[in-house]
Amino acid sequence: MAVLVLAAGGGALLASRVGGTGGGPQGPGNAAETEEIPPTTGQVVSGTIGPAGMTSVFIKRENALPGTTSWRLTAPADKHEIEGYADRTSVVPGEPVTLYVSTVAPTFRVAAYRMGYYQGNGARLIWQSPDEPGDHQSEPSITYGVNTAEAHWRPTLTVPTEGWPPGDYLFKLTSSTGLQQYVPLTLRDDSSTAAYVVVNAVTTWQAYNVWGGYDLYQGLVGNGSDYAHRARIVSFDRPYALGSGAGDFLGLEYPFLSLVESLGLDVTYITDVDLHERPDLLLRHRAVFTMGHDEYYSMAMRNGLQSARDHGVNLAFLGANAIYRHIRFAPSSLGPDRMEIDYKSATEDPLNGHDNADVTVDWRDAPNNMPESIIIGDFYQCNPVQADMVITDPANWLFAGSGAFNGERLANVVGSEYDRYDGSAPRPSNVEILTHSPLTCRGKPDYSDATYYTALSGAGVFASGTIDFVGAIDPNCPTPGCPGRVLGRVVENLLAAFGVGPAGLVHPSIPNAATLPGPPVIAPSSVGTGTDPPSTRYRTPLQTTPRTVAPTYRSPLTGRRTIPTRPYVTYPRTTVYRR
Repeated sequence: MAVLVLAAGGGALLASRVGGTGGGPQGPGNAAETEEIPPTTGQVVSGTIGPAGMTSVFIKRENALPGTTSWRLTAPADKHEIEGYADRTSVVPGEPVTLYVSTVAPTFRVAAYRMGYYQGNGARLIWQSPDEPGDHQSEPSITYGVNTAEAHWRPTLTVPTEGWPPGDYLFKLTSSTGLQQYVPLTLRDDSSTAAYVVVNAVTTWQAYNVWGGYDLYQGLVGNGSDYAHRARIVSFDRPYALGSGAGDFLGLEYPFLSLVESLGLDVTYITDVDLHERPDLLLRHRAVFTMGHDEYYSMAMRNGLQSARDHGVNLAFLGANAIYRHIRFAPSSLGPDRMEIDYKSATEDPLNGHDNADVTVDWRDAPNNMPESIIIGDFYQCNPVQADMVITDPANWLFAGSGAFNGERLANVVGSEYDRYDGSAPRPSNVEILTHSPLTCRGKPDYSDATYYTALSGAGVFASGTIDFVGAIDPNCPTPGCPGRVLGRVVENLLAAFGVGPAGLVHPSIPNAATLPGPPVIAPSSVGTGTDPPSTRYRTPLQTTPRTVAPTYRSPLTGRRTIPTRPYVTYPRTTVYRR
């Protein structure tokens, strides 16, 4: 049972400028952002045991508070008219965070929104600043050789977080000229024992952040950019160019967050950086969820996930291309782990030949030789692609109550990057393939697979095999045959099973690759995961009795026998990926 301690709050908290006196009355501004902030209810809110053992009084009460749609941008700044970043990717409630803001406007203001469900409005206004003086800050600083772009800006204001509930937040920056931009922040609870922990993929947001002209894929040269001039080190000390400053949070992660909070589930949030710094935090939870595109992993992050699995913690990869790139961290002037290092080439990396275990190449390449399939079960393949997801194992427990049938096509769910089961890659030997979706990527016919396997510890590991999975899980989409109805039920079943303990104890996986069309299946090789036994030790006995879907179904989360009818919050994905 999770216990979350919240300070009693009331009224609007005001920011103070760094070095100033702070406080003061709220100034005029956007009417949507001068609404009264409701007080936090209660001092101590305890988790409760729900139908499937994973609901939370705190999450239910939090999402019952008044929500607002004012978090959405109505006039996004697209030419750096206003932008900013925070000095931390996450803080604990009560720990101040410093914002660095640049704007050409005379003044601006900040509003902090906790993202969730909130009667379908999607967020709750937690805090807002008075009008702040605008400051058009300096151009990016470039460290040539490694091509790191940084914003060495003056601190603008310090934001208090005392009494704020844990969760995922967006700061909305609004200039006096009406233009707007986001800054993301995660408020984590290091004492949480919530059933579910969601990992925000900030290292991947940063890898694709071309603010200042450089990311880990391209860099400025002449009048254009190319791969050879890419950054080898990227910094968190700069705004996100993607998602109007929110990175990939809104398109690839927020739809899942909205669903989980609408169900009142016992959930908490951390970032990739937190996973790197405190990988043992995962052992406090029953299930770990990563979403969309969680590509960039340090050794500590990877070991943390693997250790959690080996201790019975369920893993869910609701995306593709996860644990693909090997990174390490370095400090910046703002603090530890603010620099993300990935040379993508062993010969370029200064550690090559000195500390081969931490050379920043793809995890599957030498000298690492540790493909992601060892943990995920799936193996990254190609991009870009768009294809239908094809169901091949509808009798699996994950499809219970969905109405799914063999060969059903879920339109355009596969993309823009995808994974598949690869019989030649090191992997657990008991992987069950749930969907097997034909496609063509860069002229080559292939398949995308959603997979599930159970570890020796009993942990269940699910992988959707497609980046676009999270954006398609709307259980209330208006068309009866739309993908969201099936995938929404799959996610509810996944949450129900993963939230009560090691899913493999109830739902052992049944290897079925030999029965499916596609590339030939090669005998499994040793997983080679250090403390793990070889992949053959993961094998579970084949069940000879065919499984059938029950004729009626009651959702373990809602108790209903029909498709849920709650409103659902979605947001378009803005990222275009490139290789």
